[in-house]
Amino acid sequence: MKTKDINLEMLKLSKSKNSIVTILTIAILSFFMFTNIQTASAHCDSYDGPVIQDAEQALATNNVDLVFKWISTDQVKEVTDLFKKTYNLKKGDKEVYEIVKIHFFETLVRLHRETEGAPYTGLKPAGTTKPIIYLSDKAIKDNDIESLLGKLNNHIASVVKEKYNKVSALNKTKNESVEKGREFVAAYVDYTHTLEAIENILVYQGGEKSEEKASDHNH
Repeated sequence: MKTKDINLEMLKLSKSKNSIVTILTIAILSFFMFTNIQTASAHCDSYDGPVIQDAEQALATNNVDLVFKWISTDQVKEVTDLFKKTYNLKKGDKEVYEIVKIHFFETLVRLHRETEGAPYTGLKPAGTTKPIIYLSDKAIKDNDIESLLGKLNNHIASVVKEKYNKVSALNKTKNESVEKGREFVAAYVDYTHTLEAIENILVYQGGEKSEEKASDHNH
């Protein structure tokens, strides 16, 4: 889907769900879609991530083209050569094949991470991917953004309300003692920094902060 189409869909969703939480959710989704965040793409390092899943499918069908989407044109030859060596060992010694297969996975993921400008820190075991990534992948697979937005709306609202309720309650007793005052300050910093983080997402566009919006939001 093109950037323009995604933006139009987000605009429709924000109008159909007239709530601040939904707009914030859409902004967060946009941020993760269009910025190069290393932690967000870390699930590509895991065995249940999309890169290795495509690599498994490539080896199962002898179709290396399936993994080219994850790498650059300059990396194709290296991956193709290693893929052929790996595939040719499938019917040989199982232990040798598993070792070479892991090397193929590691090489593919490392090269993919290079295209993102991110470091390679090794393959991660299945099950280490954050739940939100599973939900985002499922939304794409099922062509259903509504379910993901609903879960995100509830989660964001719950987190913000919890932090607000805590700081609101402590605000009433903050001057009773130094200890209570410090407890309030800790909660206040946590609450305001959470909202500030959301604001930072809102004023970023495609990984580059909008100069106009940045100047409007300078504190």
